Amino acid sequence: MYPIDFFWRAAERFPQRPALIGADGEQSFRQLADTVQQRAATLLTLDPRPGSAVCLGAANTVDHLVALLAILAAGKVWVPLNPRNGDPELQRLIAFVEPSLVLVDVPMAERLAGVGARIEPLDALRQPATGDVALPMGPNGTGGIPLERAQAIKFTGGTTGFPKGVLQPLRAWNTNIATQIQAYGLGPQDRYLVAAPITHGTGTYMLPLLGAGGALVFPDYPAKPAQLLDAAQAHRATIFFAPPTLVMALADEQTARPRDLSSLRFVVYGGAPMRPEQIRQAQAVFGPVLCTSYGQTEAPQIVTFLPPQDMQGRRLGSVGRASLLTQIAVLDPQGRPLPPGEQGEIAVRGDLLMSGYLKADTETTQTLVDGWLRTGDGGELDADGYLYLRDRLRDVIITGGFNVYPSDVEVVLSAHPAVAECAVLGVPDEKWGEAVHAAVQLRPGAQAGADELLAWVREQLGPVKTPKAVHFFDALPRSAVAKVSKPAVRAAIVKEVLA
Repeated sequence: MYPIDFFWRAAERFPQRPALIGADGEQSFRQLADTVQQRAATLLTLDPRPGSAVCLGAANTVDHLVALLAILAAGKVWVPLNPRNGDPELQRLIAFVEPSLVLVDVPMAERLAGVGARIEPLDALRQPATGDVALPMGPNGTGGIPLERAQAIKFTGGTTGFPKGVLQPLRAWNTNIATQIQAYGLGPQDRYLVAAPITHGTGTYMLPLLGAGGALVFPDYPAKPAQLLDAAQAHRATIFFAPPTLVMALADEQTARPRDLSSLRFVVYGGAPMRPEQIRQAQAVFGPVLCTSYGQTEAPQIVTFLPPQDMQGRRLGSVGRASLLTQIAVLDPQGRPLPPGEQGEIAVRGDLLMSGYLKADTETTQTLVDGWLRTGDGGELDADGYLYLRDRLRDVIITGGFNVYPSDVEVVLSAHPAVAECAVLGVPDEKWGEAVHAAVQLRPGAQAGADELLAWVREQLGPVKTPKAVHFFDALPRSAVAKVSKPAVRAAIVKEVLA
């Protein structure tokens, strides 16, 4: 069974139920299934190469999601292009993957002009297919594709200044679907509010919801907190996923102008931690529906799950217990399991895991060790099996639910002709959880202002990875071995921020 088969089965069982709900009305499962088959056949007409990688870059729209389903039905490998990334980074990713095709909406097409890959507009999928096209993973597919083959290549930051392509196999997607249906008790009554990007959270929740016979609710785009809550009320949304920054923005909007959100069963926060006072504030606004989960691109949602009834008392700081088909452990530096209450590196085992990194065998073997995914996250388990995140052993900033690897930003920032040396780090922030800050030492005699440096990074990497502030140092603090001391830099910046 393949991930898209969950959707085909739901279309057989619930043909008249709504599958997509948007500003233009509803699409039933039967209508959506017909549309996906047509567009998948057209995709194979455009690109007949079996199992090829197809990049997809677009805003959060129904057409984007339908194109994603068509990629899966055509037996292709989905490579999401995040519109929040900078143009040079998007171009580097495309060159690295070497896709057979890049599907884009109009704004993305303008940004990728000149890329050395075949680019087609999303509207090209609306054209009829040429001849009779058999879908490798259609409702009548014959199978034969191994479950270790990649279903998606999703990028996460790397330690060398270039993101790593995570190979998510078909088996990991199957495991994710089964896990979410079980954890959330998903069924035909559920309606998922599309608040998170399709390239991130929504892409993870899409097939579990559809596979259970539920519907995806698309608010008007671009969706601000007011539009999201209006759509949740109008269409009786039962579940949505969002980073803490968006959860708190929605709580503020709901407090200012209350809606009837009594249909909500789960408000799932993830991608970054929430402070206990924020959790209690959100619970006061939305009711006892707030919950959380833990996962990585290398082991997508959900590794652990903390349901609403457990989110109280000391467990406000937990990310829950291991999900149905996944094992977790906390290991010491020698890779030995630690007893409850002791801190070490979180490790994950099971069919949820990636198969490796694209074109990066060394990093793959360093991360997948003896069947365990070494997450790089520090944590501990309590006696009841609840996991608590304590720190991150690898250098990563989680800001607004997005991972920012300092090395990615440092490579770009240090390429500015005025910058002699720099350090990028996360600083606690009320809104973002962590905010990206940069410490810069200029070359002797060189001049550059903060606005110039921020514009330089934004052009290369986009807004998410652009620091919120630049701090200039005559000389960056150094350790005894002459390396820049990030703890000392952070202490100086925090002191400045709090001054």
